[in-house]
Amino acid sequence: MNKNRSVVPQMRGVSAFLSAPVEAAASINTVSISKIRLPSHQPRRYFDPEKLQQLTDSIKQHGVLEPLLVRPLQQGEYELVAGERRYRAAKAGGLETVPITVRELSDQEAVQLALVENLQREDLNPIEETEGVLELLTLTVGCSREEISEALTQMATAQKKGIDPSGNVSRQVEAIANILESTINLTPESFRTSRLPLLNLPSEILDSIRQGKLEYTKARAISRVKDEHQRQHLLQTAIEQSLSLTQIKQQIKELTVVSKPELPTMSDRLVLISRQLKGLTDPKKQKRLEKLLQDLESLVET
Repeated sequence: MNKNRSVVPQMRGVSAFLSAPVEAAASINTVSISKIRLPSHQPRRYFDPEKLQQLTDSIKQHGVLEPLLVRPLQQGEYELVAGERRYRAAKAGGLETVPITVRELSDQEAVQLALVENLQREDLNPIEETEGVLELLTLTVGCSREEISEALTQMATAQKKGIDPSGNVSRQVEAIANILESTINLTPESFRTSRLPLLNLPSEILDSIRQGKLEYTKARAISRVKDEHQRQHLLQTAIEQSLSLTQIKQQIKELTVVSKPELPTMSDRLVLISRQLKGLTDPKKQKRLEKLLQDLESLVET
């Protein structure tokens, strides 16, 4: 899918760095890879082993062509801000030194820049992408994840009822919309209905999406299977056999039919009632039953 990611969110400090001309950027140095530390917060959690190996092979042959972006720490060490794939591939390839670009960044600017850099990657999976956007929103809009979700829900409810949301909600959603448009090209409502629910999926399904084994549209369909054993079996089958979304839905339909208890037929019910009537002695009930039988006979004859 071709996503429009050419524009980044306008964030103080970060946007200035991203738009800076090459000649204004910090000089490129080469340092020992042992002096680079990974930050405690990383937007990206899964790296495809095959793609990482391809990058490692390329780096062994050509070196690290694009410098890692870092910020200085104490005692001549650096914290990685952007370029973790290159960092991991360089370590795996046995490189002792790597090129770096050093920038003075605050904690918030470093996190924002790392998030933007990752969100502009085409191979970021939907879970990492959604979590990254939420983290970016909490920093730029100044709201918690819960407040962001609540603002989107309030906006959707207001639009459905044809009323104006509160001024605070409108401002929050406008800021959210700007970030979403400039990162993953989604509207606030699309993000609310198609992305936020992903984070509530069962853990085994979340892991499959993170590892690139399953598209999130298929994952959402499989998550609707309530029985845990059936859901895990369908998940494994969908991955191993590369089932299409249509095939997955068909299997879910078959599971629903099998698990649905068979209801007794009308004839079975009448036979059961006739057996129970043998012990009926109450005159009032017998009179009422006679009237019901007359109605039933009339209905059948008609």
